[in-house]
Amino acid sequence: MRCFKAAVSIKGFLCHSLLIFTIWLSSFQGVDALQETAGASSLISSTSVHADSPISELFEPIEISPAVIPQNPYPQESLPPMNPSVWNTYDPVLTGRCPMNFSAISSVINRTVSDCFAPFAPFLGNVICCPQVSSLLHIFLGHYNSNSDQLVLSKAAASDCFSDITSILASRGANSSICPVKALNLTGGSCPVKDVTTFEKMVNTSKLLDSCSLVDPIKECCRPVCQAAIVEAAVLLSVGGSTIAASSTVVGQPSEVDALSDCKGVVFSWLSKKLSMDAANTAFRVLSACKVNKVCPLEFKEPSEVIKACRTLAAPNPSCCSSLNAYIARIQNQMLITNRQAINCATQFGSMLQKGGVMTNIFELCDVDLKDFSFQGLIMNVGCLLRSLPADVVFDNFTGVGFTCDLSDNIAAPWPSSSSMSTLTLCAPEMSLPALPTLQKSQNPGYRSSGFKFVAPIFSFFVFSILL
Repeated sequence: MRCFKAAVSIKGFLCHSLLIFTIWLSSFQGVDALQETAGASSLISSTSVHADSPISELFEPIEISPAVIPQNPYPQESLPPMNPSVWNTYDPVLTGRCPMNFSAISSVINRTVSDCFAPFAPFLGNVICCPQVSSLLHIFLGHYNSNSDQLVLSKAAASDCFSDITSILASRGANSSICPVKALNLTGGSCPVKDVTTFEKMVNTSKLLDSCSLVDPIKECCRPVCQAAIVEAAVLLSVGGSTIAASSTVVGQPSEVDALSDCKGVVFSWLSKKLSMDAANTAFRVLSACKVNKVCPLEFKEPSEVIKACRTLAAPNPSCCSSLNAYIARIQNQMLITNRQAINCATQFGSMLQKGGVMTNIFELCDVDLKDFSFQGLIMNVGCLLRSLPADVVFDNFTGVGFTCDLSDNIAAPWPSSSSMSTLTLCAPEMSLPALPTLQKSQNPGYRSSGFKFVAPIFSFFVFSILL
């Protein structure tokens, strides 16, 4: 795991780039598939790109601004590498039945395209891509109904608009299909209140707006303000609204849990109408970060081989550590995770081992670090823990694609104090993240006090080829 010590002679930036290269290489087949899709779309006639517009005069022509589907202004010049606005783009196939000016939300679409850049989406989906997709859908609802009393869409409109949104994202090289979102998310589901007038009669809108206008990314997850206001509003809608819209039959009624969840979506839609686009996106991303950091997103299979090799152990054992390292190497391939998720994952895995009879802290004996639970590079074990705060994938014409990692050195994975995880909390002062080790600058040229950024400058691939 000592990437920087092993790479002093080839500079710190190359060590960072190897992780990006690994992700890029592992998703190469997916990129080929995207290119084939783009190629196939070029064969479609211009008359089939947009479906026939509805006869109804209620629907205005769909406008797609250049910001949403950009064109290269200098066709005689080569395009910059790995830029999402020009890389692998093609004209999206739209339904023609979603009366939305997508240019009005182009900034959020641009951010979603970057955060869900297809080669990286499977590895960044849980922390970056899917939270941004959810935010995009909330903001879309608010702007779609900006001049209407409605807060949601009909099922037919939701299906058409959801299809258009995913088509626009895919046409620009993004992959949102990995996220658990669907057209039904735009309809309000089983929430009985779906219009602004009824909403504002039932909810303390001043309190809701004050609580969510400026969300503190540090305090919100431990002392919820906006989350509490959203839940309070959703409860009022799901309970009070059910009384207003009383049904003649109880058979087939949705569960209270479903109604509460759907009403939260209605609250998000109302907030999107009232907040600026940037304020809404920032607030929604903070709330998503609070949610994803509470649990470990990795899937753990039964560690029977590790338990067998490590059950009776009081000192470092090659067989135990070999089995443990092999198990961790398999889960590393799943995704990049945050520092807080890594603590949850280490605790969850350690609890599984304890329940199997492994009582010795084998994480310490075998030098297991928090970073070991996140995605690793194929060469020199380049790893990264993402920040627990909301972050985005960054593109620029000089460095290419990058994302910021929070920890720049190996932090020991915590061994659970008991087989129960019920007492685990990351809000108590004693459970704050470990301080970074003191490092000499020469030992770690990639270190920055606020974290470091993994980038993939185009020239790093040439250096990589030379080294091989």
